[in-house]
Amino acid sequence: MADPDPSRTCRELLERDGRTYAEEGEVGLRDEPAPLYRLLVLATLASTRIRAEVAAAAARELWAAGFTTPQRMRDSTWQQRVDALGRGGYRRYDESTATALAEGAEVVRDRWDDDVRTVRERCAGSEEVAEEVQAVPRLGPVGAGIFVREVQAVWRDLEPYLDGRAADAAAAAGLSRQPDRLAAHVPDGSFAALAATLARLGPGGVEDR
Repeated sequence: MADPDPSRTCRELLERDGRTYAEEGEVGLRDEPAPLYRLLVLATLASTRIRAEVAAAAARELWAAGFTTPQRMRDSTWQQRVDALGRGGYRRYDESTATALAEGAEVVRDRWDDDVRTVRERCAGSEEVAEEVQAVPRLGPVGAGIFVREVQAVWRDLEPYLDGRAADAAAAAGLSRQPDRLAAHVPDGSFAALAATLARLGPGGVEDR
């Protein structure tokens, strides 16, 4: 059933928990190489069957250990990455993910010259961006959707974008699952936050698949 006042519903959702996942993971998102790389790592961590708050906690531990750029991730040891993931509670997939993070940092170097902004330069829209970032190991369609959903906050030409989870939650809340229609009820610059908030409404909690 359609919401008779979608603007109010969007406002209430943003007031309830209007954070992006990048904010939760302390990515410090800007259109610069290091923050965009950290977002890519966060999306990779959130691609597995694990709660996104655990992915965010693990990301924060990686940053605290200094693994904030592709070069620093490549320079880290496998055990250092495992230990950082473990401190964040990311123990179920810590060993395989520690390997994937190093491989992903190599992809960022070899494919994009250590600058994730190259993705945007090469791609003509959200679908192409989502396809391109799946070159990163362990970052499948779900993680690619998370990346695009978050990066639209700084790559504004991709806005408005909803991944499948956020679109399903929008429909369940009586809102349009069509990004263009939904954007008409959201303050300028807030669509990424709304999309993240909607994702948190999905079954089982935040990105809990």
